[in-house]
Amino acid sequence: MKSPEAVTCRGVERAYHLDATDVPALRGVDLVLERGSFTALVGPSGSGKSTLLRLLACVDRADNGEVLIDGTDVTRLSRGRRVKMRRKRIGYMFQSPADNLLEYLTVRQHLELGARLRGLRGYKGEVTAMLERLGLPDRADHLPHQLSGGEQQRTAIGFAAIGPPAVLVADEPTGQLDHGTVDSVLAAFAVLAETGVAVVAATHDPAVASRADQVIQMRDGQVVT
Repeated sequence: MKSPEAVTCRGVERAYHLDATDVPALRGVDLVLERGSFTALVGPSGSGKSTLLRLLACVDRADNGEVLIDGTDVTRLSRGRRVKMRRKRIGYMFQSPADNLLEYLTVRQHLELGARLRGLRGYKGEVTAMLERLGLPDRADHLPHQLSGGEQQRTAIGFAAIGPPAVLVADEPTGQLDHGTVDSVLAAFAVLAETGVAVVAATHDPAVASRADQVIQMRDGQVVT
């Protein structure tokens, strides 16, 4: 039986070497992301949000501490095994829809590609179900340029979350959307959380934080709430 925690961080530290000086980015971060939850990561620029997201996405590795994803401490994995972990158990979304999607693939093809990358077999039913969850069945055969900004981000969510992964990591997912389309993206996050995915999003948008199950405030590389 899986534990209720999709992600656990204990004493996580990360510093970057700049001009012969170590610049701390994270200082002893502790946090828990439960399965089926939506967490908003907030704080000023330079507070450590992006660095933490990179660790949770297995793009970077902590200098000290533990980062457990699905019970595996990814700080102890080789680069190759971190790549495999990222492909199998982690979804990632960039801020800009253009960075998340391929201009020559339809919505359905994006979901099919995501399923293949995750190693799913017989994924047609899962693709259909994801289209329904995200409210995109009528857009299944549309290319990105034929979609609204909200539809593009929902497609990106589906691509990142089909499978499903243990955690979906999103960096400012509503940062380039107008207020009228933010609700559709937040509703998509809520639907994914209901399937057991732990969703974590870095944001400066109060609307995102207000819809989260958990709000984590960061300052100077530390969790302050």
